[in-house]
Amino acid sequence: MRALRFAAYGLIVAVLAGWGAWWVLGGGASRLGLDTMGGSVSAGVTVGGPFTLTDTAGHTVTDATYRGRWMLVYFGYTFCPDVCPTELQTIAGALDALGPDAARLAPIFITIDPARDTQETMAGYVKLFDDRLIGLTGTEAQIAAVARAYRVYYARAERKDTTQYLMDHSSFLYLMGPDGKLRSLYRPGMSATDLAAALRSRLAGE
Repeated sequence: MRALRFAAYGLIVAVLAGWGAWWVLGGGASRLGLDTMGGSVSAGVTVGGPFTLTDTAGHTVTDATYRGRWMLVYFGYTFCPDVCPTELQTIAGALDALGPDAARLAPIFITIDPARDTQETMAGYVKLFDDRLIGLTGTEAQIAAVARAYRVYYARAERKDTTQYLMDHSSFLYLMGPDGKLRSLYRPGMSATDLAAALRSRLAGE
């Protein structure tokens, strides 16, 4: 089924990929205060904050649930045909490379498509990558709130000839410290080895 969906979405993905590249490399990202080259944010820009969501077991969780651990946060959706599975696989590889230090991280995948990404859907999806990956969903309002807090861009992209749709979205990895504040911002496309090295350096410096 996933292979068929990939083929059906091929044309729109190509269009969105070009638009997304423009957005990340200098259009929308800079307007949100995100420095895609340096992995930082503009002065005076706050990223992250309180959220209330639902995990794959149906439990209500908040940002405080993970306080005391580092959070590696990624926003995407389970129907994503390309960048999301690639980035989640990178996260899984980085966790493996970190060894025992991976236990200090809470790797979190937050959907930007709550209409389709129920807790059951998220539960099955995250297991495809790593049992340590935490899938979170919520109501439309809850997802909109956490996306605003993390300055995540997302929008529904529909095709005229089908009821199916894709979600266009930014694709950064956010490393939040044990205090819940942003420590690093990673661009998409990093290798698992490079991500692990960057995370190890941050963890060592606390």
